[in-house]
Amino acid sequence: MAKFSLKQIDELNTQLKTPQEVLKWALDTLHPKIALASSFGAEDVVVIDMLMKINPKSRIFTLDTGRLNQETYDVMDQIRKKYNINIEVTFPDAQEVTEMVRVNGMNLFYESAGNRKLCCGIRKVHPLNKMLATLDGWITGLRSDQTQNRGTAKKIEIDEQHNDMIKINPII
Repeated sequence: MAKFSLKQIDELNTQLKTPQEVLKWALDTLHPKIALASSFGAEDVVVIDMLMKINPKSRIFTLDTGRLNQETYDVMDQIRKKYNINIEVTFPDAQEVTEMVRVNGMNLFYESAGNRKLCCGIRKVHPLNKMLATLDGWITGLRSDQTQNRGTAKKIEIDEQHNDMIKINPII
């Protein structure tokens, strides 16, 4: 895994101005050990288009929680066909989901904050961590205006929550 100092990251954030420059640097530096995590929202689709123009072999993955809307599958299929790409789909562990539903019911996340955290952990966090463990960097479609916490995010970051891997937020 390529490691970068905070100074190097700060310099890159200063030097690389556009989302395309950030993505080109990320792909030139980390491909094929970097992938876009996509939920196929508007921001992610914009990033996918930029990625495909820079490197048509860019990797894209998604988390299929088992509770996605049909529209998400439709957009995923349209993207796959448009760019002629393979989208890597990551699923939660079937035994964990089965046990969670057996003990807490199918719609446990409506009942309490603790149940929402449990459900998100099993359906989202664990599969994401498993996928990220195979990469040196990941790309997001985060925008700084989406939430207060994202206001401090940078285009290129060291992701301390995921083994100090590189996190790319090109449209932040």
